[in-house]
Amino acid sequence: LPDLVSGFGRRVLLVSGRDTARFAGLVDALRAAGLEVSRESIPGEPTVDQVAAIVGRARTAAPAAVIAIGGGSVVDAGKAVAALVANTGDILDYLEVVGRGQPIEKPPLPFIAVPTTAGTGAEVTRNAVLGVPSARVKASMRHPSMLPAIALVDPALTLSVPPAVTAATGMDALTQLIEPFLCRRATPLTDALCRDGIPRVARALPVAFREPSNRAARVNLSLGALYSGLALANAGLGAVHGFAAPIGGAFPAPHGAVCAALLPHVLEANLTALRAGGTATAPFLQRFDELARLLTGRQDATAEDAVAWTAILARELQIPPLSHWGIREQDIPGLVSRARQASSMKANPVALSDEALSTIVRRAIAA
Repeated sequence: LPDLVSGFGRRVLLVSGRDTARFAGLVDALRAAGLEVSRESIPGEPTVDQVAAIVGRARTAAPAAVIAIGGGSVVDAGKAVAALVANTGDILDYLEVVGRGQPIEKPPLPFIAVPTTAGTGAEVTRNAVLGVPSARVKASMRHPSMLPAIALVDPALTLSVPPAVTAATGMDALTQLIEPFLCRRATPLTDALCRDGIPRVARALPVAFREPSNRAARVNLSLGALYSGLALANAGLGAVHGFAAPIGGAFPAPHGAVCAALLPHVLEANLTALRAGGTATAPFLQRFDELARLLTGRQDATAEDAVAWTAILARELQIPPLSHWGIREQDIPGLVSRARQASSMKANPVALSDEALSTIVRRAIAA
C-alpha cells in the first residue's frame, strides 16, 4: 500500500473503522515511506454529519489522497470524503433523494479502497451510501469520478471477520450478483461476472462461515464481492436493495443482514409475479431457472429451487429476521412507500404490487 500511494503526494488521509489500533503497523509503514498521515475513523455505517465533520478537518489537513481500509461503510465514507474535500459545496448539494442531487464539479482526490470484508463491492462502485438520520433514510452521492483510483483487494484481510459478519456481508455479495443477473438492465458483461460469481459465493460462503480461516473460501468471497460491485454498477439491482435503503435508514440494522433476511422472500414474490406475466416475462423465468442451476450446482434445478436454496442458506447462516432489528407490522406501509421511490426498485425484473411488497416484509419479519 505505501508503494501504491506514494505517487499521489506526501500527505494522505487514512480512514478506518472503530478499532484504529488495528492499523498502527500500516500507519508506521506509510510514515516510513516518507508520507504524512492524518487519521479518521468511522464507528459504524456513515452518516452525513460524520462525513461532514471529517471533511471539515480534512480540508485543513489538505491531503493529496484518501485511503479507506475497512468494511463497506468505511470505504463509502472515504469515497465521500475524497469527493467533498475537492469540492466546495455542502454535502446535501450532492446527495440524492433528500438532497439537491447536483453533480460533482471537480475531480475527487485520488481514493484508494482497501476492503477488509467481502460484501458490498464498494471498492469498485461510483457511489457512497450515507445515512441521513433526520430523514430516517440512506441516500447516495453518485458520480463516475467517484470510482476509486485503486482497489487493493487482499482476502487475507478478511480472515479475522467473525462468522455473523461473514454471513451478512457474504449474503450481500450474493444478493448483488443475483439481482443484476435477474434485473431488467442485465448485459452480457454483467452476466459473465454473475455467472462466475454466483457459484463461487454460493459454495464459499457456508465454508467461510464454519471455517473462518479457510483461505480458499475467503479468496472466492473476495472475488465474488468484487464481481458484485462491478455487476450492480453496470446493470442494477432489485427489490431487495429497494427495501434495504429505507430499512437501513430507519432502523439500526446492518445492510448485509437486511439483504440476507429479504432475499428469499423477494425471489419468491418475483417468481410469483413473473409466472403471472405470460409470454412477456418468459425470458426472466428462463433466467430464474439458470440462477437455480448456478446456486445449487444441479442441472435439473428449477426456479423454485433457487427460492428454497436461499431460504435454507439463510437459516444455515443464522440470519436473524427483520423483527430482530425492531421492525414491526405497523412499519410495513411506510417502508413499502419509501421502497417504491428507491432507484434499485426500478431495475427489478417485474413490477410488484403494494400487496406483494408488504408480504415480502411481513415474511422477512417473521422468518
